[in-house]
Amino acid sequence: MELYKTIKKDATAEQIIEKSRFIAHAKPVEDKAEADAFVAEIKAAYKDATHNVPAMVLGEKSQIQWASDDGEPQGTSGAPIVQMLVSEGLTNLVIVVTRYFGGIKLGTGGLVRAYTSSAKLAVEAAGVCSVQNVLRLSVETDYTYLARFQKMAVETLPEGDAFAFMIRDIEYGEKVKLDLVTFAENEEELRGLAANLTSGSARVISATVEPEKV
Repeated sequence: MELYKTIKKDATAEQIIEKSRFIAHAKPVEDKAEADAFVAEIKAAYKDATHNVPAMVLGEKSQIQWASDDGEPQGTSGAPIVQMLVSEGLTNLVIVVTRYFGGIKLGTGGLVRAYTSSAKLAVEAAGVCSVQNVLRLSVETDYTYLARFQKMAVETLPEGDAFAFMIRDIEYGEKVKLDLVTFAENEEELRGLAANLTSGSARVISATVEPEKV
């Protein structure tokens, strides 16, 4: 089950609108402290810019929404970016759009379009992903059964919550230990599969569930 959507990685996108240069910087974050640090970093790196407009949405239910217009007319830059992110269902990310004024005023509507389109370009460059609860099941078994697990494993989990599993890690000792990964709601099915593949001889060492980008 999807917990929320966010972006995969840091990204930057740039465009020129009426001679003004807009540079959008996007970053996935876990909390406001991390978001604030990124905003400060961008402002320091582009301290000669006309404006550095920050916007962030945080929390699994987008509980924290914050933005600043950084000197642009009120409501023309930061707030529209937040509204765009919320409408796209995105959270746990921060965006800073840097502007170097080119001498031509864009007007209220023009500013809204310029800042939101710049932010969208950064989101597209970062890539959107789903965050879901993922189960990591550590199983110990005889080497006889290793090939069976490897044959059935996939390289990436499918979209949605369809059953499939990955082998995240293999540890070789007297027996082989496999770290099997699937969506949390498929735990019972994965345990059953491990038992069936090994004629009931597999030993589950541990089972942990954590949110993960998929």
